[in-house]
Amino acid sequence: MNSSEPIIELKGVSKSFGNKIILDNADLKIYEGDALVIIGPSGTGKSTILRIIAGLIEPDQGEIYVKGKKRVGLIEDHQEFLAVSMVFQQAALFDSLTVRENIGFSLYQHSTLSHDKIKEIVDHSLQMVSLPTETANLYPAELSGGMRKRVGLARAIALRPQILLYDEPTTGLDPVMTDVVDHLILSTQQKLGITSVVISHDIHAVYTIADKIAMLHEGKILLEGNAEVFKTTQNLVVKNFLEGKASPEQLKEI
Repeated sequence: MNSSEPIIELKGVSKSFGNKIILDNADLKIYEGDALVIIGPSGTGKSTILRIIAGLIEPDQGEIYVKGKKRVGLIEDHQEFLAVSMVFQQAALFDSLTVRENIGFSLYQHSTLSHDKIKEIVDHSLQMVSLPTETANLYPAELSGGMRKRVGLARAIALRPQILLYDEPTTGLDPVMTDVVDHLILSTQQKLGITSVVISHDIHAVYTIADKIAMLHEGKILLEGNAEVFKTTQNLVVKNFLEGKASPEQLKEI
């Protein structure tokens, strides 16, 4: 799906931490219903741009538009609410809470829904990530790495977000479980019709998930387009990254 107006647009966004420039006049458009995957070498600002998209941190310079309206400040400062959920790299579950309490946490804290309705939403969310309802009674310490990732996804979709952000969702998983999580991301996006933004270093996952790919390099979007654009590019920086080859500059540092 690709409407004429982006659901979120970043224009000339820059962000530094101390003397380190992370984003340098970066532009990015995210369209409703699309699955966008952001790739790039470590330390190029992928997680930073994700948090700026989420409205969790502010850029130093540049403009952010949400559904065509300029956003100033953090997402919590705005009356106009864009439902955003994030799936964190290590799932970020509360160890002292059960899976049910983890998934329903925000609903218990901030909604007026009955406990029975929240239980129904939690059970449905578990079903969507292919976990049995009995999982709800377990604690995070009793889960495998792959199960923790899926519970993190279930917690995110329980809020029925308009946009779902994933920060390296398959980090630390074996190849089989990585493929399972990739297909869960894809099926969730298709079933719910939500907009997905995924940070990933796994090129196979990129081609599995993405409607559109954007590569961050030296603080800017170096290339964006569909899988075919990336597979046929002659840009050496992009080709080396996709093929897992070090650049001449990186080799000189060894």
